[in-house]
Amino acid sequence: MALNLLIDTNVALDFILEREPFFEASVEVISLTENAGINEFVSATTVTDIYYIAKRHLKNHEAVMTLLRKFLRIVKVVKVTHKDIYLAVNLDWKDFEDSVQYAVAKSNNFDAIVTRNMEGFTDDAVKIFTPEQVCQYVKDIFKE
Repeated sequence: MALNLLIDTNVALDFILEREPFFEASVEVISLTENAGINEFVSATTVTDIYYIAKRHLKNHEAVMTLLRKFLRIVKVVKVTHKDIYLAVNLDWKDFEDSVQYAVAKSNNFDAIVTRNMEGFTDDAVKIFTPEQVCQYVKDIFKE
């Protein structure tokens, strides 16, 4: 069984910047890739958002690039297409970044998005999990 997860920007930043009180849960999520059949992705726009936010936080380009290199050894980057942006614009959600994430997950047939911002996602064609929920979900499916 394969499980393809899109990691939202907030969870990726929790992991990369070791943001408390969310760091432990983000480590658990990112560690799920150690299970055979679990693949984690971030959108290309997430990578640029991570750089921008992490650089503002750390004030050090090289430190951010080092963190990104490590992170990108674990997760894969998926492109954001014109079709994704078009869908996101037409969703007309309050949080445009969430709508782009949703569109990317939907167009790539991902099983779920992992985020701490549940309320931003208002369509149920893609499952939305918190970090804690996805870890429990994986434990449950791998018990069988």
